Amino acid sequence: MIIDWHTHVHPLKEQARPVWQGKCPATIENVLKVHEENGLDISVISSAAQYTRNLTREQALPELIASNDYMASLRDQHPDRIVAMATAIPGAGDGMLREVERAVKQLDLRAVLISSSHRGAYPDDDDALPFFELMTKLDVPVFIHPPAVGFGEERLNIYRLASSVGRPFDATLALSRLIVKGIYERFPTLKLVASHLGGGICEIIGRMDYAYEMGDEAFFLGSYEPMLITRKPSDYLRMMYLDSTSYHTPAVRCAIDTIGVDRIVFGSDSPMLLSIKRKAIDTVKDLGLEPVDQEKILSGTAKMLLKL
Repeated sequence: MIIDWHTHVHPLKEQARPVWQGKCPATIENVLKVHEENGLDISVISSAAQYTRNLTREQALPELIASNDYMASLRDQHPDRIVAMATAIPGAGDGMLREVERAVKQLDLRAVLISSSHRGAYPDDDDALPFFELMTKLDVPVFIHPPAVGFGEERLNIYRLASSVGRPFDATLALSRLIVKGIYERFPTLKLVASHLGGGICEIIGRMDYAYEMGDEAFFLGSYEPMLITRKPSDYLRMMYLDSTSYHTPAVRCAIDTIGVDRIVFGSDSPMLLSIKRKAIDTVKDLGLEPVDQEKILSGTAKMLLKL
């Protein structure tokens, strides 16, 4: 069985933007096309809502309400093949919290996607704490996904570096901030799933550990106060889940070695790019895992998180 955690469908308003020239890849038709071509069982659709970078939180709320309704309608049209996620902005106030609760309880959306940053705000900010409290109460996963461009846009505007490098950078920063700001100290049962193998979090977690452990010896690196965690950062990373989207088998091996095979879910991020669906599947199969471990990645852990 294969469950693809990471496929995108844009809301109709976004699909109609001139930038797509009438051929937006993130449509339900394209999801189902590559779903059938590659023998998937379930595609989990979400809107990354990257258009909200141009909107304030207040302006974004009605757009996200419409998007959540649209995702639910697509799921209802294809209930045997599609599971849907909601999209939200943490820290956007009571209206956004009410929408998240509606999306989960009334629309039966099985996870909530958030951006690793939105207009310079990160999900470790204090105003986002009520969101994580609600997600823990609802017991549904939070899928953290990078925006179109995070920090450093002025140096990422060539050779598609904003997508290939900038987005993983932003995800890594967001996850590292959530760890050191004590998100799991406050919400130990939180189910946080990071896209794109968490950016580069598995490669730099050792540096985060020594920054925590070295104490006064590392005074010249800056302060580690106020201390908000009680264990080294890698312990908290192992409480997270990562999707396998990377297209680089050694990177997936590194993630498995770092957090364990039962913390990886299969994702392709296709759509957007349709041709990479097969490569994403082969990336997992090329790991040479035991069948029971391959099954955990391709479907088992996602089934548990999504309550399927």
